[in-house]
Amino acid sequence: MKFNLIDRIETISDDRIVAVKYVSLAEEYLADHFPTFPVLPGVLMLESLVQAAGWLLHRRSNFGKSIAVLKEARNVRYGTFVAPGNALRVEVEFQKASDDGAVFRAAGYVNDSQAVSARIEMSYFNLAEKQPELAGLDAKLIEHHRARWSVLKGS
Repeated sequence: MKFNLIDRIETISDDRIVAVKYVSLAEEYLADHFPTFPVLPGVLMLESLVQAAGWLLHRRSNFGKSIAVLKEARNVRYGTFVAPGNALRVEVEFQKASDDGAVFRAAGYVNDSQAVSARIEMSYFNLAEKQPELAGLDAKLIEHHRARWSVLKGS
């Protein structure tokens, strides 16, 4: 199942993105996590950092690749819970380019309390790099990313 865990991009430059994930009680996974104490699962907090880093990669390359995926997460730390009604403010900073992507420092906050932080490395590539017959799919994915981008940016 694909979760879109970025609801709005507040600011973005080539080196930094600030985005928001609004948590609603209507989100189905909260019924099981946990029934009497619903909170955003830690793995989804981490995924929100990854998705924000992906948007930063797309911006830095002008949507030059179709796939942005987590390669490695280090020093992941969790703090405060993210409950329905909260907004998780995600801040991701570019640290350095890698052979196939980039390394980022990322954190998520509820108000002024840190909910999650990590150092994440992302891979960024086109499917056609390994399977040339998938070039058409790369083009469709990039078109889809650009459409979502316009919604997230509000432009």
